[in-house]
Amino acid sequence: MSSLPHGSNTSPVEVTHVSSHGIWLLAHDEELFLPYTEFPWFLDQPLKAVMRVEEPSEGHFYWPDIDVDLSLAMIREPGKFPLKAQLQK
Repeated sequence: MSSLPHGSNTSPVEVTHVSSHGIWLLAHDEELFLPYTEFPWFLDQPLKAVMRVEEPSEGHFYWPDIDVDLSLAMIREPGKFPLKAQLQK
């Protein structure tokens, strides 16, 4: 008797951890850290909104409840993308 092959991964991207310093994103077996200093949009957001992430196309991540779009390149090297929204306090 042999087992059936594993199916495709139905969740290739997910937020795996939220800390006081930032969030951890798991995308296609790569774990990425998004610190709030570079990605301030996630700070002070409801946990449910931060956890709900989609990947409309490979390497493009979207948080619909926050209306944040980020590419893999932006996450890996945020210094190459200096323009970012400022949080209003």
